[in-house]
Amino acid sequence: MSQPRLTVLAGPTAVGKGTVSTYIRDNYPEVWLSVSVTTRPPRPGEADGVHYYFVSAEEFDSMVSNGELLEWAVVHGTNRYGTLRRTVQEAMDDGRSVLLEIDLQGARQVKASMAEAMFVFLAPPSWDEMVRRLVGRGTESAEEQQQRLETAKLELAAEPEFDHTVVNDSVNRAADELVSLMGLRPRRP
Repeated sequence: MSQPRLTVLAGPTAVGKGTVSTYIRDNYPEVWLSVSVTTRPPRPGEADGVHYYFVSAEEFDSMVSNGELLEWAVVHGTNRYGTLRRTVQEAMDDGRSVLLEIDLQGARQVKASMAEAMFVFLAPPSWDEMVRRLVGRGTESAEEQQQRLETAKLELAAEPEFDHTVVNDSVNRAADELVSLMGLRPRRP
């Protein structure tokens, strides 16, 4: 099986994209995970350059103006996120398996410019479980949670735009399925 050079992972809010990506980072060092740029403040436990590159709105605007981002979007109407074009291209040039964990808007931008990439939709096991995860993480106000859930309804409807769907009913199982789709052998303890 040939390895796709670029895999895009997207899905609705609170589906666990970050958790699955962290598991892959910790267990599959052969996969290069893109670190997104964002204008949002760090959440507890997040480190600059590891989880995200945290930048000011002015720095982000400069990156957009200079064409430094492969994709970027305003997410949930407030903060901006983007992927550095240079780091992705360097990893692909090195022959690495590249994984982008991005939102739906970003996935659509990448699809427009790099249709040869593989696009994977991370789905929740159920709507109720997704709501439980969002509320349970306690990082957003009730108003922000409601806004994210409204956005999630639109994001869930986009599933048919993707090449594959992986259900995140178990982080390690979902991660193993994803790396298998990438042409890599899943690890078993």
